[in-house]
Amino acid sequence: MEIIIKDMEDLPRAAAELLEVIGERRIVALRGKMGAGKTTLVAELMRQLKMDDEASSPTFAIANEYHSSETGQTVYHFDFYRLESPAEAYDIGIEDYWDSGNLCLMEWTENIEDILPDETLFVEIEELSDHSRRITLN
Repeated sequence: MEIIIKDMEDLPRAAAELLEVIGERRIVALRGKMGAGKTTLVAELMRQLKMDDEASSPTFAIANEYHSSETGQTVYHFDFYRLESPAEAYDIGIEDYWDSGNLCLMEWTENIEDILPDETLFVEIEELSDHSRRITLN
């Protein structure tokens, strides 16, 4: 399946479509080159999920935790860009996050690919020549 994001004004529609596809899935790997829009997409997903805080890149923290006082939902947002091995993901307790039943949105999963659960939904974000984005779901 593909979702096209024509421009920033089109982002809310695309994020809503993605949330429909995510459904009850809890483990989502966001992939794309630097600047493709992974964190921007996560920020819109958090807005639509009514999280209390605005999403930001967890590059230095590795993990951000968001809560919604309206829905009671918790979402974890990871950035594995700085990780050098899957062992470092185990060191932060990644399996506990995955087993929590909460939505886990992960950037730069290429660095931990060997340990991703089978049920991971892969979301590839690609910038097209007209600066739109194509989201491919696997």
